[in-house]
Amino acid sequence: MSRVVWMIIDSVGIGELPDAQAFGDKGVNTLGNIVKNHKDIKIPNLRKLGIGNIDGVDFLENVENPTGAFGKCLEISKGKDTTTGHWEMTGVLVETPFKTFENGFPKEVIEEFEKRVGRKVVGNKPASGTVIIDEYGEHQMKTGDVIVYTSADSVFQIAAHEEIIPLDELYKMCEIAREIMMGDNAVARIIARPFIGKKTGEFVRTSNRRDYSLSPFEKTVLDNIKEEGLDVIGVGKIEDIFNKQGITEAVHTKDNMDGVDETIKYIKQENKGLIFTNLVDFDSKYGHRRDVKGYKEALEEFDSRIPEIIASMKDEDILIINADHGNDPTYKGTDHTREYIPVLVYGKQIKENTNLGIRDSFADIGATVADILGVKITKNGTSFKSQIMK
Repeated sequence: MSRVVWMIIDSVGIGELPDAQAFGDKGVNTLGNIVKNHKDIKIPNLRKLGIGNIDGVDFLENVENPTGAFGKCLEISKGKDTTTGHWEMTGVLVETPFKTFENGFPKEVIEEFEKRVGRKVVGNKPASGTVIIDEYGEHQMKTGDVIVYTSADSVFQIAAHEEIIPLDELYKMCEIAREIMMGDNAVARIIARPFIGKKTGEFVRTSNRRDYSLSPFEKTVLDNIKEEGLDVIGVGKIEDIFNKQGITEAVHTKDNMDGVDETIKYIKQENKGLIFTNLVDFDSKYGHRRDVKGYKEALEEFDSRIPEIIASMKDEDILIINADHGNDPTYKGTDHTREYIPVLVYGKQIKENTNLGIRDSFADIGATVADILGVKITKNGTSFKSQIMK
């Protein structure tokens, strides 16, 4: 039986969706605008798989005979965030957008949170994570107050200095916030944002981030795989995105390259089913911070590891690489962007130079994973297995 290695290159969108303007994202193109600003970008392995051959990707030179199948997907769900993207690709559509708090959280929410955690809150507004720790970091160190903030996404974020509030306490605060932010105030994710540093200008966030998501409100393809007795191994923040639902084993990672390392370790083991990896640095370190050069270099770094990933695969393994939304580092603000996502599929059983065209939903990817593994396909999504298998 085939095994699927499914890698999410978080936020690597390839151009605005038809409804992008409704999301304030007219003209966005994460990969396209990176290439426009850095024409010397070197991603030969992604190009070899066919990323430049995808319909509409006219900003990259295509290759004559891509070694993989390639295409792009529309997003049906009403959103452009991590949870929405990952849920849709595993078969769950989000038809009502998750709630956001553009003016900060209601007084009664903050008061209940303060009472239950035993600490005062500062911040309570939409903000960039790096900016808000510079604004309140020294205050937090002096007082022990906790920094709470949100963004354009449906998130309740809690930042604290690791030497002032131990990680166990910070994670417990997130669990409390998760209990509070339900019902009418439900947000997609509670996020622990620990940082270190001595003073303003020196504060940096650490890799000890944790996400506390809502559970999917329907079964995902992960549940179907698990119920068949197969492995569903989450690498990076996958376990958090699905609130552990449908996951049989998980490992958190420090950064993209640690994520690649852990994925390769699992590929070399005798597991069966799905290895599901999220590489978040593209999004968190470079997209949100509007760091075009850093994003370009991160893409090159990942690209350089693709031969190693492929070399570690068994003959029956199938590699799928796709994004979950966009985050154009050249665009205004710091928010995600509403974009098509690329899909690349490779393996010794995969037909070369297969154009999947434009898929109607991210859910087609999960349906294909289920079909390859021989498990039940969710009600959303159409498998393209028959198009890609030899």
